[in-house]
Amino acid sequence: MYVTPNILLVEDDREISALVARYLKANDFRVSVASDGRDMDRRLADGHFDLIVLDLMLPGEDGLSICRRLRKASRIPIVMLTAKSDELDRIVGLELGADDYLAKPFNPRELLARIRAVLRRCEAEGGEAPPAKVHRFAGHRLDVLARRLENAEGAEVALTGAEYDLLLVLVERPGRVLSRDRLLDLTQGRSAGPFERSIDILISRIRRKIEVDPHHPEVIKTVRSGGYMFATEVESADA
Repeated sequence: MYVTPNILLVEDDREISALVARYLKANDFRVSVASDGRDMDRRLADGHFDLIVLDLMLPGEDGLSICRRLRKASRIPIVMLTAKSDELDRIVGLELGADDYLAKPFNPRELLARIRAVLRRCEAEGGEAPPAKVHRFAGHRLDVLARRLENAEGAEVALTGAEYDLLLVLVERPGRVLSRDRLLDLTQGRSAGPFERSIDILISRIRRKIEVDPHHPEVIKTVRSGGYMFATEVESADA
């Protein structure tokens, strides 16, 4: 049975929050609004949410700090709203674990598309389960059905939705050089903008989790003027 996704919008600008909430509700989402971090915490304690739309500039605790502590406690998908000029803050937000970002001013239709894309990546697929597949590489085990990565000791390696999707794209294409534009298209369905850094940031985060020495990577290699390549052998099997 389909359950309407529940979105928590953390935004202190009443005009923007009202506009966004109205638009999302008109497109089959449930929406709750919080004006700051403490209000957000109260709402999270009272109910379940499928995704958080988080403004960067908030009174009191700012969006980056909120994103950091949310990611430590939960894997809930986060879409950050940032000022158009705040490229550095967008980069930091992605490093802290945000799944996507959108610069203000924005078209509500684009926000809707970003939310749907993130939910598609992060929430479990409904219907009949696809055949289980497992990829093994460099001592790691990637379970596609469970969306779970384990290290050589069998312990889970925590990945955000965006990290998992990018890693899966690379694992499924070993030995191929993939440009940043191609990786964006495969994971997010969009092309790189003039200041697009999300792929580089996600690669850096994944390397810290799977490489023996993230500063001298052997699994995900950078190809000058080309992009990235998954440079280790991958064994794939059902179940």
